[in-house]
Amino acid sequence: MVRELWAGVLRGARVAKTAKGAKRTVLLCVLCCLRGLGGPGASAETLDRVLAVVSGQVILLSDVIAARELGLQTADGASDPVRVLLDKLIDRELVLAEVDRYAPPEPDASAIDRGVASVRDRFPSRQAFAATLERSGIDENHVREIVRQDLRVVAYLNQRFATAGDRRAQLINDWMAGLRRRADVIDLYLTR
Repeated sequence: MVRELWAGVLRGARVAKTAKGAKRTVLLCVLCCLRGLGGPGASAETLDRVLAVVSGQVILLSDVIAARELGLQTADGASDPVRVLLDKLIDRELVLAEVDRYAPPEPDASAIDRGVASVRDRFPSRQAFAATLERSGIDENHVREIVRQDLRVVAYLNQRFATAGDRRAQLINDWMAGLRRRADVIDLYLTR
């Protein structure tokens, strides 16, 4: 019963990611629910955990695992792949906040379709793709939203750094460092 409740809460948290501040509310509800479920005799089982909070947006361990298993982010053979992937997801949240502030044009639906197809094509079959989605607690609509957001990020970076030329990578790195300095990032993975 606890596992089913938690799976539903995680699905709700992922849906709420698209609404500003709603994720913080969902997290508070999750904590209250879990506290109420953990009475005497309740067994402790880690189902998921919060790794970071970026300006109110929660990044869960399951988000990191889903990003890796779906091939949305890579750890490049790092000794601590969770750390590398978490850093990438933190940076992604920071950039998405900037993208939302400046609202580049929405990506074309066909570009989103191609992006989703590219993710799906990384798997040997539709069943393997569906099984990975099920394990991750997300659905294809969530993958579609991730692809849409990633396309908006690319459009924003191309617009913002269009004239950077050879210095583009360095300017983006400096810009990201500034975003991290100004943002409210709580990195809980450091404290494990």
